[in-house]
Amino acid sequence: MFVEHPQRVALHNEIHARPFGGVISPTRCSCIAFQAGEELDKGVRDHFVAFCNRYSLTPPAPDQKYYEASCDGFSVIWERHAEFTVYVFKRMETFDHPFEDPIINLVPQDWLSDTPGQLLVGLHISIDKTERSEDEISRLFDHNGLTGSRVLGGSAQVWTDFRLHGDGFGRILVKDQGMEKLQAGRLVQRLQEIEVYRMMALLAFPLAHSATPKVSEIDTRLSDITAEMASKTHTNDEETLSKLTDLAAQTEEMAASLNYRFSAARAYHRIVQARLTELREERVEGVQTITEFMERRLAPAMRTCQNIGDRLEVLSKRVARANNLLRTRVDILLEAQNRDLLASMDRRVKLQLRLQQTVEGLSVAAITYYAVGLLGYLFKAIKDAGVPINDRMATGIAVPVVLATIWLAMRRIRKALHKADD
Repeated sequence: MFVEHPQRVALHNEIHARPFGGVISPTRCSCIAFQAGEELDKGVRDHFVAFCNRYSLTPPAPDQKYYEASCDGFSVIWERHAEFTVYVFKRMETFDHPFEDPIINLVPQDWLSDTPGQLLVGLHISIDKTERSEDEISRLFDHNGLTGSRVLGGSAQVWTDFRLHGDGFGRILVKDQGMEKLQAGRLVQRLQEIEVYRMMALLAFPLAHSATPKVSEIDTRLSDITAEMASKTHTNDEETLSKLTDLAAQTEEMAASLNYRFSAARAYHRIVQARLTELREERVEGVQTITEFMERRLAPAMRTCQNIGDRLEVLSKRVARANNLLRTRVDILLEAQNRDLLASMDRRVKLQLRLQQTVEGLSVAAITYYAVGLLGYLFKAIKDAGVPINDRMATGIAVPVVLATIWLAMRRIRKALHKADD
């Protein structure tokens, strides 16, 4: 038999990890999403387990990220993501007004108020087959400017104004024009995902705005430093290096703090674009499509984030290049100083050698003088002893002999010392 990979089953089932149940119109849904990072994972799970216990439902497994169940009068979908949690409450029932008395009113309010994290998305989605005039649809959205289109090959029409209404929720109206049950469920899932991922992507936008002045300030300071380095005037390289190091630290700190958020924004934006493509929108004459609205509103925000990220990357490279240039200049100056120092040391060594040679010459003369003096006493003593000798003549003859002997001895000693050094 084959040796099965330990993650094979989990990886195979990942494609079915977030199924969305079918929907039959008329249906109303309330979707809420909370930003709750991994540090709140236990609190999020415990909170939803409390909901399950209240309705006598089997809670999700510890590693389960998606859960759907029926409660008293409505059904609930729970989705746990790395950065956020989504709750969808839906009920298939007839209704007169799509957005009055929404389904979320059936959910225990004390449980809702204790939901971990911060509310990011609130959305009501209503699906029915009711024929409504343009004025009736406009009144449902408080006469705000509408965005809409035919979707899924004309199987439905979608209307929204992308605004928060008095209850703090957005509104989406779907007119069913022949959708299948699962098709309608997938449409609801895509619509709520577009809103959730749109908001998650936009979390980077305020950070980009707040970072813009700081990035511009760093850019200006770096330009001033490089201009100072390029000038002919003498600059304090140590001070300049300190400034560049400070700029590099600030740039890297900003990049580290923004990189994750910007990367996540790009990923969320790609998901939004994919979900919009899956809608297969067709234009309703005179009305802006959802995709066009997103391109006009969301895309510029994402480009702003991308621009700040690119500027930070370019700044980091510029700071590194300026730092390298300054270090190269400092190294060249140090090499020049070392060269001058070595030349000075070489001159000193030569002077010391000449002085040493002078001292050696004087030493030879001094030793010769004392040696010849001793020999003179010796010759006088020999003459006084009765030996016929001319002591002055002998002393004069001894001078060159003693001088040569001492000079040769000093030379031999010097050679022996040089060999010992080698």
